[in-house]
Order: sequence, then C-alpha cells, then structure tokens
Amino acid sequence: MLRVIDIRQGSTADLAQVDAIMQRAFDPRYGEAWTRAQCLGIMAMPGVWLTLATVDGAATGFALARAHQDEAELLLLATAPERRRLGVGRALLHAVISDAHARGVRTVFLEVRSNNDAIELYLGNGFTKAGERRGYYRGRNGELFDAYTFCHTID
Repeated sequence: MLRVIDIRQGSTADLAQVDAIMQRAFDPRYGEAWTRAQCLGIMAMPGVWLTLATVDGAATGFALARAHQDEAELLLLATAPERRRLGVGRALLHAVISDAHARGVRTVFLEVRSNNDAIELYLGNGFTKAGERRGYYRGRNGELFDAYTFCHTID
C-alpha cells in the first residue's frame, strides 16, 4: 500500500520525536546517534534547519542540515527502521536540497561511514564521492571505519 509522506519544517518542539527515531535508526555499535542536547545546541546556530517526515501522522524520519554562504552540510538523516525502503529518506534528501537551494546554496556536502547502507541513497540521488578519511570513525568495540565525503551540486 502506497503511503503519503508528509514533509515539514521541524523545530525544537520536535526533538522528542527526533530522538525516538534516532535511537531506533542508528546502530549503537557505531555510536552515531546524537543526544537531544547536541541537537538542541546545533539548532540554535545560524543557518541550521530540521526537516521532519511523517507517514500516517507518525514521525518517521528527519534530516538536520546547516548552511553557510553557498554551501550546506547534511548533518544527520534518519528513517525509522520499520519505514525504510518506502521513499522517506529520498523525500527528506530532496527536501534538504530544495531548502538549501532556497537559501542560496550551490553545493551540499555530507559525510558517512564507509559501510553505511545510506550510501546507495546518496549515490542514487545525485551525490558523488568527493573524499575519504581512513580510520575516521571508531565503533564502540574500537573497530575503525573510513569516512566518505559526498557532494551534490545544485543547478
């Protein structure tokens, strides 16, 4: 059954929902989930915005991004595990790019762990690999993972 994905601008009032999604979406082995305090702190900075996705009225995913001059960075993107592969991540990614464009951004960057399944999403939506940092991420068990930097140029 096709579900309607609603995308809206988020606010600090949505952080409880964001935190609930983040805790389910990010594997604790990698320690990538941010705390609510970290989200609150970054949202107070200029150029930062939160995008929230809902399906059937339930918060299903979010993206957190920041823009500075003509560049933006996708800081976090997460979809609740039970709602993956339904287009939520793609809808959020397109919303971030659209919002970035409206802010005068020409290039959107993101960084991702080398074994993250979201790489397929980014590559399939116009992002290209721009760099790599060897051994950048450290999992909870001490295992090291490379970081890939991707960029998307807005026409």
